[in-house]
Amino acid sequence: MSELNVIEVDGSVGEGGGQVLRTALAVAAVLERPVRVYNIRVKRQRPGLQRQHMTSVKAVAEISRGKVEGLSLGSTEVTFYPGRPTGGSYFFDIGTAGSVTLLLQAIMPVMAAAGEATARVRGGTDVPKAPPIDYYRFVLAPLLAKFNISLDIRLLRRGHYPRGGGEVVVTLRKEGPLRPVSLVSSGKVIRVEGLSHCVRLPAHVAQRQASAAAELLKRLGSPVNIMTESYESAKDPHLGPGSGILVWAVTESSVLGGDALGERGKPAEEVGREAARSLLEDLSTGMALDRHASDMLLIYAALAGGTSELGGASLTLHARTVIDVLRTVLPEASISLSGDLNRPFTARIKGASIL
Repeated sequence: MSELNVIEVDGSVGEGGGQVLRTALAVAAVLERPVRVYNIRVKRQRPGLQRQHMTSVKAVAEISRGKVEGLSLGSTEVTFYPGRPTGGSYFFDIGTAGSVTLLLQAIMPVMAAAGEATARVRGGTDVPKAPPIDYYRFVLAPLLAKFNISLDIRLLRRGHYPRGGGEVVVTLRKEGPLRPVSLVSSGKVIRVEGLSHCVRLPAHVAQRQASAAAELLKRLGSPVNIMTESYESAKDPHLGPGSGILVWAVTESSVLGGDALGERGKPAEEVGREAARSLLEDLSTGMALDRHASDMLLIYAALAGGTSELGGASLTLHARTVIDVLRTVLPEASISLSGDLNRPFTARIKGASIL
């Protein structure tokens, strides 16, 4: 294929990390158009592709029957030539505690383009600087359903940093053409739910996280129910120890979540309060999407038909980056944005009617 047809993406734009690569490759695979991403993570302490990024690239290429040039550890440039997204069953092993959910970010739009696909993924399910797998199960899945996407996630085993070893089975099915959505205001909180867990730690750790979060969330005046899971004597000594909690609010028009992870020296009560404060902060803006969903849904709105409106609790650098990349790789979609970084924002997206 002629190099003139290759989309060029500067990997140093915005947050300058893996978000640029994941978004660019996912859209390129859906469009079946080649893309060259350069300056990949050049400003990071360890520039270029790391193992978790390489697995994401390989996964997108495998589902789309594509090929990649420049794929090696530390590479700051790759050129991706996609084929056609194809359904089926896939297995991807990140090999470290690299985030399962960030890999899923890259492949889920491609799975949607295939119509239906299943991916078994091994890696970190609950790790720093990435949404926990429970967020995808309880917040992202119902939001994607509004676009006409069914997302089913089976959590086989939790994997915490630094050991990883978690495993999930994800089935994504597009139920028909993607629908435009209107998710601007959250509306009234109907109920709050949550899931607090711990692995190879005393069961009371999960219970204390849940109790501390519930105490803060009572101020909403809505029913609060936080479940607990504990695996005090996990059979595999290579897993854990680790803990975490996700709390989510079901509102009149949306679902918003807040999460936190345990760490050595951090009291369980503080973990619970951290998750609750995150959710309360995002709910206080009155916007429909929390700080995670604010960047995750943009790609689906851009690929859908019609005009979508998204209201986010915070214009994160990740969200700003996704918008910048979409404007480069998918100029057929029109995105107008109001709001400043770290402030509530609204985005109006006239989709390109691709999926």
